[in-house]
Amino acid sequence: MRAPAFWWRPRPSPAARLLIPPSLVYGAIAGRRMARAGEPAAVPVVCVGNLTAGGAGKTPTALKIAALLRGAGESPVFLTRGYRGRLKGPVRVETGHEAVDVGDEPLLLAHFAPTIVSRDRPAGGRMAAGQGASVIVMDDGLQNPSLAKDLALAVVDGATGLGNRRILPAGPLRAPLGAQWRRVDAVLLIGEGEAGESAAAEARALGKPVWCGRLEPDPEAAARLAGRRVLAFAGIGRPEKFFETLRACGALVEVTRSFPDHHAFTAWDLAGLRGQAERERLALVTTEKDAVRLRAAADVLALPVQLAIADEDGFRAFLLSRLDRRA
Repeated sequence: MRAPAFWWRPRPSPAARLLIPPSLVYGAIAGRRMARAGEPAAVPVVCVGNLTAGGAGKTPTALKIAALLRGAGESPVFLTRGYRGRLKGPVRVETGHEAVDVGDEPLLLAHFAPTIVSRDRPAGGRMAAGQGASVIVMDDGLQNPSLAKDLALAVVDGATGLGNRRILPAGPLRAPLGAQWRRVDAVLLIGEGEAGESAAAEARALGKPVWCGRLEPDPEAAARLAGRRVLAFAGIGRPEKFFETLRACGALVEVTRSFPDHHAFTAWDLAGLRGQAERERLALVTTEKDAVRLRAAADVLALPVQLAIADEDGFRAFLLSRLDRRA
């Protein structure tokens, strides 16, 4: 789905107010669910989630955390539900899997570390431990209480923050804020913006440590795109953020095409994009996450991004200290 614009306005719009009754029902169910106790895993669990629907940078954050853990001598294994994949799991992501099988994020994660897809999180946790994990890194799952978490990190987009602070479908919140804050141990604010700073201030007032970071494009990929005229397309939570990143790299973004988050690109979609790019003599470029859903599209360029944390040493120390509590 494509997030409605009224979600991100500071004050609830008329459309949001009309949706308050169903949001109260959704929020009550989600809040009660989050209050349940989870099943302990055999190894520590670090959960990377967000308070709202839509992309905030969870997958780059999960990759960064796994890299920090590896650097500290740990053996991280990723655990994810495999959104929009047909396999329920638990299953380890292998080379032959495609996005239709396991979802797009698991394909990215599996390039770095063993990755388990499982809609049943405790079952996935058991498989991860059985495959040698010393730490499980969950990509998403903050609102899923089934597996106990040793560290729950909420990723917040600096530009959008908590939106209008209403619960789905009236706003972007996945559950009542009170229920979510009780489950959050720390916040990672990615990018700048008043909306994100407001959410960070609220977290600090509740005693939650806040870390700041930014998504940086891969230098080599950025250099290849500098000065090129491109048709940019993306099926992510906020496509405009990707387009802005391209412009910052020096790419000449002549045309942009936005698709819903996790969009399953069809042959018709690709034919239309290629046709326009050829007519206007543009290079096709998309996100790394979209690219994994286009394995056969060798003519489409991808721009990977990676997370840079302002106080990386402090964040690493915080992360490892939470794992030490389990020892």
